[in-house]
Order: sequence, then C-alpha cells, then structure tokens
Amino acid sequence: MNTTSKSDNTETAQMRDGKYMPGNRDKSIIMTSVISIAANILLAAFKAAVGIIANSISVTLDAVNNLSDALSGIITIVGTKLSGRPADKKHPYGYGRIEYISATVIAAIVLYAGFTALIESVKKIIHPEKAEYSIVSLVIITASVAVKLILGSFVKSRGEKLESKALEASGADARNDAVLSASVLASALIMRFTGIALEAYVGVIISVIILKSGFEMMKDTLDDILGSRISKELSVSVKKVIKEHKGVHGAYDLFLNSYGPDKTQGSVHIEVDADMTAHDIDALSSEIIEDVYLKTHVILTAVGVYSYNTQDEKAVAVKNEIRGILEKYDHILQMHGFYLDEAEKRIKFDVIIAFEAPDRDGEYEEILKEVSERYPDYSVRINLDADMSD
Repeated sequence: MNTTSKSDNTETAQMRDGKYMPGNRDKSIIMTSVISIAANILLAAFKAAVGIIANSISVTLDAVNNLSDALSGIITIVGTKLSGRPADKKHPYGYGRIEYISATVIAAIVLYAGFTALIESVKKIIHPEKAEYSIVSLVIITASVAVKLILGSFVKSRGEKLESKALEASGADARNDAVLSASVLASALIMRFTGIALEAYVGVIISVIILKSGFEMMKDTLDDILGSRISKELSVSVKKVIKEHKGVHGAYDLFLNSYGPDKTQGSVHIEVDADMTAHDIDALSSEIIEDVYLKTHVILTAVGVYSYNTQDEKAVAVKNEIRGILEKYDHILQMHGFYLDEAEKRIKFDVIIAFEAPDRDGEYEEILKEVSERYPDYSVRINLDADMSD
C-alpha cells in the first residue's frame, strides 16, 4: 500500500467518522486556543482589578490562574505548530509526540500556579487583611463563573473531537476554574453579608484543587510519553476489520505505537490456512493493511502469519488437550498460533499470561514443563506473549 499518498489525501479531508483530520485539525486546535487565550486574558484583567480594589487574595489568585490558562493556550499553539512538521531523516516518524510534551508543560504550569496559590493563601491566614466587595465586584465574579463553564465545556469537547491532549487538559482546567470561581463568589457573599472572612481559607482550597488537577494532567501526559496501553475500542476495531477478510481465522499480537494523535503504527499476526501460498498471503496482507488504514487510520507496518492446520483430527485433539492443561492456570488469558507438525514432531503455540500474575516467567516454565511431559515425543515451543491489547 502506498501509505504516503493515502496520508496526503487525508490532509484535505475535513472530517472522517466524526473526527477532524490532520490538515484541518491543526487549524481547529489553533483557533480554539486563540479563543481560550482571549477569554482568559479578559477574565484575568477584570479579576485582577476586582482583587486589587477589594484587597482579596482569593480573587487575585483566581486572576493569576486565568493568566496561566492563557499561557497554556499559547503553549498549545506552539506545540501544535511544531508537531505538524513533516518527518525527516532524524525523526522518520514525525514530530507528533511534541503535543504530549506541550501537554506536560501545561500540567507543570498548573502545578506551579497551585503551589504559588497555596503559599500566598497560607500567608494571608497568618497575616489576615480585611477584604471589601462591591456589587460590581460580585457581578464580575458571577459572570466569570458562567464564562469559565462555557469556555471549559467548549475547549474540552473540541479537544476530545480533535484528539488533542493539550486542549483536553486546558478545557478540564477551565471547568475546574468555574468551580473555584464559584467558591470565591461564595466567600465574597459571606464576607459582605456576615463580615466573616473566609477568603484566605478558600484560597487554600482553591490551591489544593489546582494541585490535584495538575498532578492528574501530568500523570496522563506522562503515560502517553512512556507508552500507555492502547484503548480497547481501537484494538477491537482493528481486529474486527482484519477478521472480516476471507481466509483469516484470527488476529493476534496487535502491537500499536503512537507517534502523536492520529499517527499510529504497528503490527499484527493473522492465522491463515497452512496451505496458502506466499502469493496468496502477500495479497491478503496488502488488502488488510489498506483496509485497516482506511477504516481506522492505523498504519500496519507488518502482518505476521500463523499457519492454521486444525482441520487435522489429531491437531484438533492435541490442541484441546493443551487447552485443558492451560485451564488449570489462573492467569492465562489466551492461547493462539497453535500448530502441530506431525512430520517434524513439533508443537508450537503462544500464550498470554496476565501482567497481574505474581510470577509470569515461573508460570510459563511450569506450562512448558507440563506440556513437554505430556508429549515427550514432540519438541514443544511456547512463546510468552504480553497482554498488549484487549
């Protein structure tokens, strides 16, 4: 398959299956970020004025938080621009993972804002200052709650549709800000009508929530950088497309690597009849690669083969006996790729042992020993597979 030409064709497409495609995706992310930056700068300006006039630490911290959100938008734009650079000799898989790095930077900014807010709030508790809220101040804070709710929902939904971790992080942070601003409003109302000063304590609560949000963002983005497990939905979709092809008895060992949003490559093993020719396998592999790309936008760089000979009665009987042996082990998730070579006296198959097993290697050795003892006249080869997909 000519993957280059198909990828180029998607650059001009606006959407596929409800998702924005590469060419328009970057423009949409940048436009969403610009809207977020403008809204946050305006909110920060109004809140800063209210905080200074009212001598309110919680409102001032809320304004600083809005400025950090604006900075997050700028980082998102820069990250999107850099990640869109074409692949080159040094980075043959492109620069898509820069988006994960930009999301990590945003998380770091949120954490910094949280720590700063916590320090300032504690200072205000130790050395309290009376705040004064006017009607205008309360109206501005109320309006900011509504704006942040709308902005957060808008940015997060766009991030999910565009598969942008940075936008999703910014949107979630904005919706958290709406809750925080609401708490600031509540403390301001309590102060105005009862004279009880709670805004420094509210500032502590705000900072803790900001820190929690920052740590969660950092964890999610670091998981992407380290290489997290592929989603079950994508795994099921890819395997479903593969198994729809005539001649495929099963799809296994699906390994996918993400090089940025919508830039996923990997490999898979298919189980086919043992009497298929190299020509037939080559044609089938090409069809699978093209079909998977068109329907899931995943590029399969390799399609391995397991030969399937279980029409043979003895092979079926041996396979069922081995399945019976494996059923005694609690952590076996799957057996596949079984093949009995009667002429060469060889048995081979793959097993998947769950990561939760206390001793995967030990369990593998026990299985190998038991199967070898059950079939002493055969050379037994068992491949230990990792539980990578569904």
